[in-house]
Amino acid sequence: MKIGYKLAAEAFGPAELVRQTQRAEAVGFDFVEISDHFHPWLDNQGHSPFAWTVLGAIAERTERIGLATGVTCPTVRYHPAVIAQAAATLALLSDGRFTLGVGSGERLNEHVVGREFPAVRARHAMLREALEIIRLLWRGGYRSYDGRYLSLEDARVFDLPDEPPPIAVAASGPPSARIAAELGDGLFATEDKPEIVRRYAEAGGAGPKYAEVPVAWAPDEHTAAKAVHETTRWALTGWKVMSELPNPVNFAAATTTVTEQDVAQKFACGPDPARYVAAARGFADAGFDHLVMQNAGPDPDGFLDFYAAELAGPLSELTPGTPT
Repeated sequence: MKIGYKLAAEAFGPAELVRQTQRAEAVGFDFVEISDHFHPWLDNQGHSPFAWTVLGAIAERTERIGLATGVTCPTVRYHPAVIAQAAATLALLSDGRFTLGVGSGERLNEHVVGREFPAVRARHAMLREALEIIRLLWRGGYRSYDGRYLSLEDARVFDLPDEPPPIAVAASGPPSARIAAELGDGLFATEDKPEIVRRYAEAGGAGPKYAEVPVAWAPDEHTAAKAVHETTRWALTGWKVMSELPNPVNFAAATTTVTEQDVAQKFACGPDPARYVAAARGFADAGFDHLVMQNAGPDPDGFLDFYAAELAGPLSELTPGTPT
């Protein structure tokens, strides 16, 4: 089992994210995963730096820890040619430590460029085309592509690593799980649903399977749940809501009825390591083998110390299950 640390780019500035990664490497995390947003989910989170600049700084200031985007949408705000170039550059700077996590995106981040945010079926078709373009460019040479949604004209990525970075594709159901199996090297998910892993395997997927485990460390459960409620209650809205709302104010309005008790049921809150291991085990039993600790507590250093002292051993000893 590989254990990762979530870099919450909506909650911290760029220098702090680099510092947290250095600490995560020091306490033994296998990799970090950074969200790639233009807006935060809620205004009071207060941040949203450019993920690729942060990753470049991290690559130069760390030695061992793996890096991943969790996840990048390579279709609207970015053209896939730009992501192909960015990922290749980061793979070189990190000496092969980078994994490109991709997904079909959220209106929250993609509408900012003034283009229509399409319906989910079109988003999946666009993601397929984007992945085909990225892989085409990583083959080297000048390349062109004519798709229904995306095109490429005489483009070449000049700086390519010897081995392209692996691509993990975000999935929440059968269509996206098929894309992950057919065009990706791994799977990415945010829910502990065995059927996502099963669908991925049935479609031929055999790569690493990433999932985010919602946790919140604080010296007591109430303080942890209060922090989640203040900054991360959007996580309870569900993917159909999370992908469609355009701005932080809309997420604030959509979560007015969410309570601290609600978030405490979804997040492992407080100082009891058994709750964290139980939450992680749910994802391991579902078949995931790369678990990302998504800490929404108020004290990141306290959580990193807690991980080193209480969680590193038990979490690394979890065994991924085989979903049926």
